[in-house]
Amino acid sequence: MAIRIIVKDPDPVLREKAKPVTKINASIHKLLKDMADTMYDAQGVGLAAPQIGILKRVIVMDVGDEHGLIELINPEIISMEGEQFGTEGCLSIPGFTGDVRRAMKVAVKGLDRDGNEIVIEGTELLARCIQHEVDHLNGVLYTDLAEKMYRSEPQGPEEA
Repeated sequence: MAIRIIVKDPDPVLREKAKPVTKINASIHKLLKDMADTMYDAQGVGLAAPQIGILKRVIVMDVGDEHGLIELINPEIISMEGEQFGTEGCLSIPGFTGDVRRAMKVAVKGLDRDGNEIVIEGTELLARCIQHEVDHLNGVLYTDLAEKMYRSEPQGPEEA
């Protein structure tokens, strides 16, 4: 289990556009594993590679639904429907949440850890998470989209 350090805003790496993965190999498999370990350790529901300082188009998510752990390489949102308005937070922006408008239903296409193309459809929290993590790959933070921001309660020793 390798826990990586989560990059915090305003680190400039969070504002850069991640590069597509051109070769899936052992280092990408290790990256996926480390990202999942880091996300679970931080009690998050999603993590993008730029959040651990790696500018590759790789995300992991687990919103606690029937999908379980989702690993996506080079994800691309291919459809968006409806609208939802709700609170978001981010492991890279501890101590804050914000109200963000997102699509209610999305479909995302990408590659799994074996290089097979997969399509994941999600609604509600999964749809929100997909959009949030893909935004990270494009250097966009939820604070750019939030209609209102809130200071949240301390989550751990680093925020106390």
